[in-house]
Order: sequence, then C-alpha cells, then structure tokens
Amino acid sequence: MASVTLDKINKIFGSTHIIKDVDLDIGDGEFVVFVGPSGCGKSTLLRLIAGLESISDGTLSIGETVVNELPPRERGVGMVFQSYALYPHMTVYENMAFGLKLAKASKETVDDRVMATARILQLEELLDRKPKALSGGQRQRVAMGRAMAREPRILLFDEPLSNLDASLRVQMRNEIARLHNRLGSTMIYVTHDQVEAMTLADKIVVLNGGRIEQVGSPHELYQRPATKFVAGFIGSPTMNFMPASLAGQAEAGCRVQVEGIGELSLPQAAGEHAAGAALTLGVRPEHLRLEAASSDNAFEIVNVEYLGNEVYVYLEPMAGETLLIHRSEAPSRWQEGQRVALVPDPQHVHLFDADNRALKASRARAVA
Repeated sequence: MASVTLDKINKIFGSTHIIKDVDLDIGDGEFVVFVGPSGCGKSTLLRLIAGLESISDGTLSIGETVVNELPPRERGVGMVFQSYALYPHMTVYENMAFGLKLAKASKETVDDRVMATARILQLEELLDRKPKALSGGQRQRVAMGRAMAREPRILLFDEPLSNLDASLRVQMRNEIARLHNRLGSTMIYVTHDQVEAMTLADKIVVLNGGRIEQVGSPHELYQRPATKFVAGFIGSPTMNFMPASLAGQAEAGCRVQVEGIGELSLPQAAGEHAAGAALTLGVRPEHLRLEAASSDNAFEIVNVEYLGNEVYVYLEPMAGETLLIHRSEAPSRWQEGQRVALVPDPQHVHLFDADNRALKASRARAVA
C-alpha cells in the first residue's frame, strides 16, 4: 500500500509554528496537489513526508507503517525538486542510475530499471547525453526518471515546473498527467499555481498559514468553496467579492442587500445569522451579466481585455473602489467608459459570513 496518513502533524522552527495540526488522508494511487500562497507551508509539508525535515508533533504513516523516525531512503519515496539537481558530469543514464547504484542494486537491475523508465519518459535516445545538451523539459524528465527508477511507492514533486517557460509548462503538465495514468502510483505535488492544481489533481489540499482550508476535487473547490480564502484563490480570474448584509429570511433561502446592486433572493440558508448581519457576496466573473445601467445599480467599465476567444470587462462601482471582473465569450459590445448594471446569477452566488465561512445552500439547491 502507498497510502499516506497525517495525524495532527505540526512543525515548529524555533519560535515559528509552520505546520499546525494537519490531518490528511491520501489514498493509494491518488494524485494530490498541495496548493497555496508563498509561505503557507506546502513545501515544508512535502519535506516532512519525504523525511527531509523532522516532525515536531503528530504521526505520519505510509501504508501501515509509522515513519516519523525513518530516514528518507527507508520511506519508499522519490522526490523531484524545483531545480533539476542533475550531475553535470554524468550522462542521462548515469544520472538515472545513480540512486540505484548507491542502494547497491545489481548491474542487471540498474540497467533494467533505467531502460524501462527511459521508455516510459521517452528518453531512450538521450541516454548518452549530458545535462548541458538537454532542453529544460528534457532535464525535468531526467529528474523524474531518476526518482522513478528506484520504483518508489510515492512520487513527490516540489514545484517541478517553475523553471520552465509557459509552453513547456503546458507540455510537462500533460506528460505528468499521462505518467500518473500509466503508472497508477501515488503522487503528491506542490505548486503555487492553481492552474496546475486544477488540471492535475484528483484531490486538492488548499493550505493557508500552515493550516488546511479545504480538501476536495477541483470541481468541488471551484463550485463549493468552504471559505472566502478558497473562493478567492481557486479560479482565474479570481472570484468577485462585494459587501452585503442579511435582509431577512426567504421561502427557499435568504434575502441579502448588496452594495451597488440592491436586494437579491438567494438559495443559501441564513442559519443563526440575524437580519443586518455583515456578509460578503462572491460571484465568479462568468456568472455576472451586464445590462443597461439603472439609477441604483451603476458600475463604470474601466478596462476591456480581448483575449481572443473571451473578453474580460473590468468594472468599478460609481461609489467605491472595488474592482470587479466580468468574463464572456468574444466578441463583446461593451466599451471602456460605459455605465452598466450587474446582475449576478442567483444559483451561482456564494455568501460568506464575518468569519469568512461559506453559508450552506438550502436542501433544494444542494439536491439540484
């Protein structure tokens, strides 16, 4: 088994508490992505799993074995770093074989595993080259091959695509996804890029300040963020946020007063929140509709970005400084300087309370 279980994991450096009571189950064969802003603890958490950092408190298990005190070489993990860390004086073959030779594998075993890995990664024609003769994407594949040749139970990736240009990142994302489908091995991947997280992961772990904000599939995190932080971090362009207040209960949810828009009837249940409670309304750019402006609902278009197949329209309320984004398919009839009204789609609106927790939808909406 190559499952991973983290039970109340903590990491403290001096007086700084980096990882705080992290509980997480990673199933055998899952592709899990740790994502979050710089300094959130995602790379530290990966290094704790790898054994490159010691755990201050808590229990880490791989399969049925508690590995807190095991060195990296005994954990059955392979790691691919942000820097390729290839030996410049060695050929591709020698780089991929190095870990096996350190483990005192036989010459036949080394050759069999290196050649098998080279076939999977399409490196067979590059085995005699040295790193300086390789492209960035090829070097990254060699770094992956070096980890794979040891046949680890778990593959760990620490921002492996950060040093590649945009087109190579897209190519390597596809190669990593295909590799996971082919091998079926457990993979844990760290990135600050939410596009990588959305396109690669079976399950995303969103970290913030050393704690887990939410765990779920890309679809779940995009459609049902549990907190305002997750809602704003997942999705590009980011979700729009507007100040609101609870106006009262409604037959199938609640009524809210939204600054610059007016009163909306929404499917979220108000729960214990009283009328007048401060809320934040969140709506994604594709779930906003633009109409002719009215006296009590007017926003000014401050910029229009044409991106080929779609258009981003940036808006500001006539009173206030909140910048909002509307996304639609090209072409667009909207132009800079126009005044428009915003109409959110009630079925795709999110509400967050003063603690930045999402208000749950009513049963009728949840079933739908």
